[in-house]
Amino acid sequence: MRIRLSKKLSLLVIALGFSCATMAQQEPQFSQYMFNRMSYNPGYAGSSGSICATAMYRNQWMGLKLDAPTTGGKAGSTPTDILFNFDMPVKFLHGGIGLTFVNDNIGYHKNNMLALDYAFRMFWGEGNLSAGIEVDMLNSTLDVESLVATDPDPLIGQNGASAMLIDGAVGVYYQVPGKYYLGLSVKNLLGAHSDEIAFTNARTAYLMGGYDFTPASAPLIRIRPSALLKTAALSYFQADLSCLIDYRNAFWGGLGYRVQDAVYLMAGVHWKKFNIGVSYDVTTSNLGAYKAGRSFGSLELYLKFAFKVVIPRKPDTRYGNTMLLD
Repeated sequence: MRIRLSKKLSLLVIALGFSCATMAQQEPQFSQYMFNRMSYNPGYAGSSGSICATAMYRNQWMGLKLDAPTTGGKAGSTPTDILFNFDMPVKFLHGGIGLTFVNDNIGYHKNNMLALDYAFRMFWGEGNLSAGIEVDMLNSTLDVESLVATDPDPLIGQNGASAMLIDGAVGVYYQVPGKYYLGLSVKNLLGAHSDEIAFTNARTAYLMGGYDFTPASAPLIRIRPSALLKTAALSYFQADLSCLIDYRNAFWGGLGYRVQDAVYLMAGVHWKKFNIGVSYDVTTSNLGAYKAGRSFGSLELYLKFAFKVVIPRKPDTRYGNTMLLD
């Protein structure tokens, strides 16, 4: 099926690393990636030692106007993502488990993904090392009504313009709690593909790391630089570099830079068992030029609830003989 795309939509597709011929999926991106590590690496599951639930919302390239095809139809959507995940340590499994749900809307595709994670963890050096595996179930739907085809494909109508794909991921993750972490992972290992909706999961590799330190001259603050590097199908590369400053484990703020895409500001608070954050991207690519109909930025919201489960030690049920023998 040949689809007439507007000039701006084509620019959007190129900027996301998509191929117009194969419509390969670009993984959702988040500026507050340091608080969302399990989405990139299944080896992270349960590594915090707490039961954690996280929610994130991202509206990317707000204000970017996508023109509908000149022969009719509707314009595709800019990326909008909603994420929920949950993870916890499980002692008898010698590691942790996790679950992630992502709703991703981009262009004419609507994707719902459910991922199940397991990480095996062991002590290594002064920290711990984990190896994780993930199983993904992805439902992808193509909005046929919004498209204008010069050569319609009857298969799309027959199959309801949707597909269910199964894929997976693997990752290794090492951390020294309170000091640093480093992880390497590969997602979409199978490169699941659907001809019916012209959709392919692009294999994506991630390298992530971060470091925490407290200056001797300022014991109330923590400086937390981090980085996320990724490549899709070895043809698209992207790097995020950021640094947060945490004050008394109560407030935090920082800056980040996504190469050839955006500069972003981040801020948040720790309140009881909650961590609340917000980020705003200033688009630096051509999509954000100061012209009508171009992006004026991206907004992201973050909420996390975490608590440690302390299992009390069982009382000693052994009793000694208190009788004294003569």
